[in-house]
Amino acid sequence: MSHQRIAFIFPGQGSQKVGMLEKAAATHDEVSKTFEQASNVLGYDLWALSQEGPQEKLNLTEITQPLLLTSSVAIWRAWRSNDGPTPDFMAGHSLGEFSALVCSEALAFDSAVDLVRQRGAFMQSAVPVGVGAMAAIIGLEDEVIVQLCGELSGEQVVQAVNFNSPGQVVIAGHADIVERAMAACKAAGAKRALPLPVSAPFHTSLMRPAGEELAKVIDALDFQPPVVPIIHNVNALPESDPEKIKQLMIEQIYSPVKWTSCIEYLVKNGVEVTVECGPGKVLSGLTRRIHKPLTAISLDGENAIIDGIESSKQ
Repeated sequence: MSHQRIAFIFPGQGSQKVGMLEKAAATHDEVSKTFEQASNVLGYDLWALSQEGPQEKLNLTEITQPLLLTSSVAIWRAWRSNDGPTPDFMAGHSLGEFSALVCSEALAFDSAVDLVRQRGAFMQSAVPVGVGAMAAIIGLEDEVIVQLCGELSGEQVVQAVNFNSPGQVVIAGHADIVERAMAACKAAGAKRALPLPVSAPFHTSLMRPAGEELAKVIDALDFQPPVVPIIHNVNALPESDPEKIKQLMIEQIYSPVKWTSCIEYLVKNGVEVTVECGPGKVLSGLTRRIHKPLTAISLDGENAIIDGIESSKQ
């Protein structure tokens, strides 16, 4: 029987919740070991925080980022130790791209934990709390959203920043203009415009100062060519040169996430199964909206890792 082509996809911010990975930790030692390793880097007990909360603390971006990275790496290690097959490709949504770098052996886990903690701090300090906002626009063509944002932007900006699936685009920028853009999108026929509970306007040009700070940290790190190709958010293409990967990870912080294009690249290259490696099922839902025939497995639940391995081998 021919091998099904598999892609591992790694979630970004928004998938964190109190009690996450509790079931996976009960059945897989790799989970507690990975959290312990991250806690040593961070200087606080990340597992206790993930299990006890409060949720408000998990939503602080400099905690969310190492938390989700650690969760994804923990699940990946459990998958591998149970003889789960090596995927043909990887892709991560925003922060999830750092999880992909670790799992494809392009970046050491300890370095990545510290890197994303700093990335969170840089992103938060680039724009004071309350100045920026993000919103999801449902049921309007991408081009119309891009055009409306362009017309509204002047000294203050609003931009289309996450192309998540056809008919679901996230916009971000200065809070007042985001609100005006939400109203303009609704007037143009959007089904819904929903404000998102995030603390900064990620992936906009307002994040350039964060990109400059991040560049200093990334430049000092040792990146390797990935052993599994990663499809990058910035251009929806794979890259094997470690120096170019560093540049893509810096640009990613102030560039749109081309998630729809990433999934389309995977499909064009024969991927039939996506495995969501992290808490939640957000990406599995988006993936099916982008390309219905894909089999979307998420490794979140009681026996999800073992069940996922079985499904992927069929």
